[in-house]
Amino acid sequence: MAEQQAYSANIHPSKFAQNPLQRFLMATEIDTRLLGMIGALAIIWIGFNVFSGGLFLTPRNLWNLSVQTASVAVMVTGMVLIIVTRNIDLSVGSVLGVVGMVMGVMQTDILPNQLGLGLGNPLIWVLSLVGGLLVGIGIGALQGVIIAYLRVPAFIVTLGGYLVWRGAAWWVTMGRTVAPMDPTFQLMGGGPAGSVGQRWSWVVASIACAAILIGLYTGRRQRRRFSFPLRPLWAEAALGAIGCGLTIGAVWVANAYPWPRRIAENYAAANGLTVPETGLFISHGIAIPVLIAMGVGVVMSFISMRTRFGRYVFAMGGNPEAAELAGINTRWVTVKIFMLMGALCAIAAAISTARLNAATNALGTLDELYVIAAAVIGGTSLAGGVGSIAGALLGALVMQSLQSGMVLMGMDSPLQSIVVGIVLVFAVWLDTLYRRNKH
Repeated sequence: MAEQQAYSANIHPSKFAQNPLQRFLMATEIDTRLLGMIGALAIIWIGFNVFSGGLFLTPRNLWNLSVQTASVAVMVTGMVLIIVTRNIDLSVGSVLGVVGMVMGVMQTDILPNQLGLGLGNPLIWVLSLVGGLLVGIGIGALQGVIIAYLRVPAFIVTLGGYLVWRGAAWWVTMGRTVAPMDPTFQLMGGGPAGSVGQRWSWVVASIACAAILIGLYTGRRQRRRFSFPLRPLWAEAALGAIGCGLTIGAVWVANAYPWPRRIAENYAAANGLTVPETGLFISHGIAIPVLIAMGVGVVMSFISMRTRFGRYVFAMGGNPEAAELAGINTRWVTVKIFMLMGALCAIAAAISTARLNAATNALGTLDELYVIAAAVIGGTSLAGGVGSIAGALLGALVMQSLQSGMVLMGMDSPLQSIVVGIVLVFAVWLDTLYRRNKH
């Protein structure tokens, strides 16, 4: 009898599903909320493509969309952890602005003029990036200490930071725009030189597909080791096919976008290449800022799901009092979360500054709105305790798709803000309904 009960416990629940769609979802264990977001993204893309006369779903626009999403995608991975702990950070756009300005001043004034580093010296971009990271981490630590140890609500602290750091960004150069950036530093912003090209894009795709398959294999071994129900083999194969298919499709689109004709001709002339009558086709491939965002997403997913720190974060969000009674140093964890957010703002500042090839006072304006909206749309609950990095990254893509589509359609900026605000309120309402039905 005990053997029969153990055998029944190891049977995957999808075996008992009658509806084929329900069986597929249960067998693959795909999050229905994530699936709904993908469906919403598909509707947004198709709708904008129709209303823009076919301009949205082109390799050029999709490649630009991926680059535009990168900075918000980097920051939203940290915002997930902050919201999970029932906090909020309204200062991320201003922190991005002041850190970007600091890195710009270091490259154009401090390092070349005061330290005597020549143009093109690799220490310029390295020291600028390190300096920006230190400033970002320092700002995060300051805000985290005030929140955790002085018990000032995160909303008030970061609202004050929103004003303080925006003013500090202006104060660094008295309102001047700082340009140009170091040539190597500019690669983090994308463009023809800031992309890895066709060959290396396929190498990245191969590595990603291998990682997906290895992850499925090791996950299945872990389930068998701890006697958890195993997904059907066809479900494992379907997940592998979907993951690899999406990866290959994304790389194919990136490789389908060529360099501008004049840049390609200049490259051919400099390297002694013959330009065909039809023109020289050189693929952009995956942009470096996209690779940075993907790397940050992988690291943050590992931190949130596989480390003690990540478990502490979700425990604090689920029940702060119980987490503190369990021995978790909730104050220090809170400080570390905001320090991590500051570091991510610095990385996003590097991407934005490199992409513009300048540090401006408008850098990061309203980014806090897009970051918070992306996290909430991605399934991070404002009530705390619930959130995922993958969902937040998808939410960032949804938000940037809305903005890109509205620009293609020629909508005015005030109307774009209205649409984003409505989407944010609608997302929070859906989150409320989801939690209410779940309980």
